[in-house]
Amino acid sequence: MHDEKINYARKQFREWLTFLNVNKKYSVLLVAFFMTLALNTTMTFTMTTINTGWSAGFFQRFLNGGVLGFIVAFPTSILVIPLARSLVSKSAEL
Repeated sequence: MHDEKINYARKQFREWLTFLNVNKKYSVLLVAFFMTLALNTTMTFTMTTINTGWSAGFFQRFLNGGVLGFIVAFPTSILVIPLARSLVSKSAEL
């Protein structure tokens, strides 16, 4: 059942890449971009809310933190995603 879901997700992702007309070799960058965008937005919103609350200038602080966070997180994710895939595939073989 789990393998069927994974295969379905891979098929859907390939169809989406074909729709976008994205070369397969750039798929790591695309995954890194969307993963970074989602995680960075969530974390920046959460931390800005916790640290400053809904005060004046909230959205300006949120955007400033989000841009800075994305600049740091995107290159990091480009390096970490292939490493994580490698570690997971090696541990799955054990």
